[in-house]
Amino acid sequence: MASVNSLASTLQQQLADALTAALPDAGTADPLLRRSERADFQANGILALAKKLKGNPRELASQVTAALPAGDLIKDIEVSGPGFLNITLTDKAIIQTLAARATDGEGRLGVPRAAHPGTTVIDYAQPNVAKEMHVGHLRSAVIGDAMVQILEFTGENVIRRHHIGDWGTQFGMLIQYLIEHPGELGHQQGTAADGEAAMSSLNRVYKASRVLFDSDEEFKTRARDRVVALQAGDPETLALWQGFVDESKIYFFSVFDKLDMEVRDADIVGESGYNDMLEETCRILEETGVAVRSEGALCVFFDDVKGPDGNPVPLIVKKTNGGYGYAATDLSAIRDRVQDLKADSLVYVVDARQSLHFKMVFETARRAGWLNEDVHAHQLAFGTVLGKDGKPFKTREGTTVRLEDLLDEAVERATAVVREKAGKVGLSEDEIVENGRYVGVGAVKYADLSTSAVRDYKFDLDQMVSLNGDTSVYLQYAYARIRSILRKAGDAKPVAHPELELAPAERALGLHLDQFGEVLSEVAAGYEPHKLAAYLYQLASHLTTFYDQCQVLSDENPAEVVENRLFLVELTSRTLHQGMKLLGIRTPERL
Repeated sequence: MASVNSLASTLQQQLADALTAALPDAGTADPLLRRSERADFQANGILALAKKLKGNPRELASQVTAALPAGDLIKDIEVSGPGFLNITLTDKAIIQTLAARATDGEGRLGVPRAAHPGTTVIDYAQPNVAKEMHVGHLRSAVIGDAMVQILEFTGENVIRRHHIGDWGTQFGMLIQYLIEHPGELGHQQGTAADGEAAMSSLNRVYKASRVLFDSDEEFKTRARDRVVALQAGDPETLALWQGFVDESKIYFFSVFDKLDMEVRDADIVGESGYNDMLEETCRILEETGVAVRSEGALCVFFDDVKGPDGNPVPLIVKKTNGGYGYAATDLSAIRDRVQDLKADSLVYVVDARQSLHFKMVFETARRAGWLNEDVHAHQLAFGTVLGKDGKPFKTREGTTVRLEDLLDEAVERATAVVREKAGKVGLSEDEIVENGRYVGVGAVKYADLSTSAVRDYKFDLDQMVSLNGDTSVYLQYAYARIRSILRKAGDAKPVAHPELELAPAERALGLHLDQFGEVLSEVAAGYEPHKLAAYLYQLASHLTTFYDQCQVLSDENPAEVVENRLFLVELTSRTLHQGMKLLGIRTPERL
């Protein structure tokens, strides 16, 4: 089935046509349509047109009104103030449009796919080999996964990339220690269940090698020589390196599994994946004059990037000692993603504190011609996770919170909430455990995604698993409540009845349902998943008002009223389910 035009887009087109017909001198004019509290919509564009055409705005508004076609869309149109149009739609148009969404055979609720999709590479979920994942890794994973789902739903070709830290000096230290202390790493079975054991073993080795590195100059020299051997491709060194990369992946997969997130091995292309490109990247930058030698290092300078002393701060691509900086890897990754993967959009879900680095990397890539007007890069920067005290989130001992511990606690709290309500709906123990996981993980994700990414947010588990307020649990219960009503409906089925007059709460719910596709389009264009979370919370709020004012299952209501209200709540449940799915959050049928 073809996509369904929203009520707003249909009205926008009719107004634009009427403007052109009534005011041929206006050219292409935007009616500036928006939702309104005084009516369903308000069009404000005539005021600006009147100034341009030196006319009376109220008279122009009346001309436009007269030029609108007769039909089933507009119930009432009022000229108010200095030429504003207040527009109320017919109940029939609302229900007919929603009915078209409900019968979309592809299950997309009539949401259109992009007419000209591109290819986007999203760089997200970037843990470090041989190090435990902590709360700082949460946002990149959750925000990136949501944007992957949303962009794919809009029709974009999305390529996932997990740029893990798997290269550099610390690996020389680790490998040398393992060579001198064989068998300390232990043998893991290679399943997700062994993930924490694998990382615990690696963590122990990492700490021991760091102590030796800092206290023994001879070991430090041997470790640095081992880095050279690693970069040169020495077989023994590479085999050991590959071993703890594999051990780390077992752990990564176990944590991502707890996050209810799919991370595929083929999408993990770490720093080492671009190793063979580094020298060529440096050569191209130097030969084209984009990078210059400064005190023996290969650098890129910028007019607007200066240090506290007023001197330019360069992007160092190659160090004085011949080693490569992060910039060389990031620039090589851009070359690979643009030239080999044929991407026209690059999205980096990376901490806002790295904004200056990426600003310089992107500008360097533009100067080199890898980024241009057809290929753009965007840092989807995110803020810090804070504790209730407003300071960076730490344990009571002042250490960084391990991600798996945080998720375990969220699931434990959520399971207690689910268990309290379980008796009323007759949940089995297995259902309580499963729903506890979905509610707990959903709570963590939603708290993150409902905040504008660039802002810091407070991690408060008590609030996150609350049934009240802007939480995923509130949305999950709204969904489960609808499913319960639909189960109780018996012979009554959801059927749209366009001939019925709608109550105010029905109209409000219907108009909001119709905005789903437009919201997704805005979210995809601006990489702003918090706007989808806000839409879903408003949808659940409209649903609550609807429940309070319009009884769904009532013997006192005519059959067509019951069917129409079942139709509205059933479409609401599908919209909630699809929206939450795009945020990576499950919606249990019973809660």
